[in-house]
Amino acid sequence: MTFQRKKIIENYVHAYNHFDIEGMVQNMDENIIFENITDGKVDLRTEGLKQFVQQATAAKAYFDCRNQQIETWDFLEATVKISISYKAILAIDLPNGMKAGDSLEMRGTSIFAFADGKIIRLTDKS
Repeated sequence: MTFQRKKIIENYVHAYNHFDIEGMVQNMDENIIFENITDGKVDLRTEGLKQFVQQATAAKAYFDCRNQQIETWDFLEATVKISISYKAILAIDLPNGMKAGDSLEMRGTSIFAFADGKIIRLTDKS
């Protein structure tokens, strides 16, 4: 089980880094719940594969390139938590004052919840 989940997550991160939405969702449940949490507050939530794909498609336009690097793994009963380093170069100006061409670097965690070999919940925290 651990090997299978690790492979699914590695495939997801690889697809994410290459803007491959089809690859990102290949192991997601139809009812996937995605949350992005920044400074302890949920700033984005999608419910269902369709909403996730819509958000992922929109997010592609924000970056010229992006890279998640997995640093650590924590395998629990029904979840896997990874710590990541994240680097990206913006393709557009953002409301927070960052400009196209600016580099974005941060660390965070992603928690993948599984059922029946599929990702049923993904929570990104930074």
